Amino acid sequence: MKVKKGDNVKIISGKDKGKSGKVLQVMPKMDRVVVESVNIRKRHTRPRRQGEKGQIIEVEAPMHISNVMLICTKCNKATRIGSKIHKEGKNRVCKRCEAVV
Repeated sequence: MKVKKGDNVKIISGKDKGKSGKVLQVMPKMDRVVVESVNIRKRHTRPRRQGEKGQIIEVEAPMHISNVMLICTKCNKATRIGSKIHKEGKNRVCKRCEAVV
């Protein structure tokens, strides 16, 4: 997967198209990512103790990796990611401006 936890991504399809946010969690086996404040679902919880009320909690649901595109730190645009091998190791590279991400 070319997207890692902590990366800024832009949503390119779905109901949240055009929004951007930080990746909170990556699920490589399922090809899914959880993005901050995007793809919000409402979860109804039951009261756990006597006298406590049930509540509705909003949580970020995972979305498919193909629906997001990494935002380059240098050119601040959504871009595809390539890789280059240097003496230090393998780096992710922006396809637009050739900057190391």
